[in-house]
Amino acid sequence: MAAAIELHLLGYTRIYDQLGTYGWWYIGGSYFLVLILQDSFFYVTHRLFHRPSFYHWAHQGHHRSRRPSPWTSFAFEPMESLAHAMFLVGVVWLIPLHLGTILAVLTTMTIWAVVNHLGLEQLPVRFPHHWLGRWIIGPAHHSVHHDHQNKHFGLYFTFWDRVLGTEDWAYTCRIKSRTPNFSCQFSVGDG
Repeated sequence: MAAAIELHLLGYTRIYDQLGTYGWWYIGGSYFLVLILQDSFFYVTHRLFHRPSFYHWAHQGHHRSRRPSPWTSFAFEPMESLAHAMFLVGVVWLIPLHLGTILAVLTTMTIWAVVNHLGLEQLPVRFPHHWLGRWIIGPAHHSVHHDHQNKHFGLYFTFWDRVLGTEDWAYTCRIKSRTPNFSCQFSVGDG
């Protein structure tokens, strides 16, 4: 983030501080846009860092915690930290963002990472079974990743895991099985 601040001081970012510059709708819209872009970037890099040629020097430190804790959310190898920092620098270089939007994204990112590493589902009991909960990553969803490192690569949303086939079928089935008249059928090799 220091690089983004320095670039801003030199006039190379699209950060603005006047609320009326783009309007209130843009502040909210740009916040969600950055979350979607960040989730997509995270999914791709997270999956890349799990490849054997990158894993040991780019992501292994994070997985030393087999049972995630809030501290795990801050355990990153330097290469992974650099990749995520460069994403944020790229965003403020390309997209006009209000300073408050940037702070909201950084706050969301930090809180989300801590909550998702609590290990057990800390959200309300009905949350993961509500229609919205199936699209948003929570602690139970991310815990699967720490148990099965070839599943659940997303940051905020389950979209990319669903589309690219990395969502654990057994987890999805357990969530949906809470729905009346739904049954799961497992076969050898599922999950």
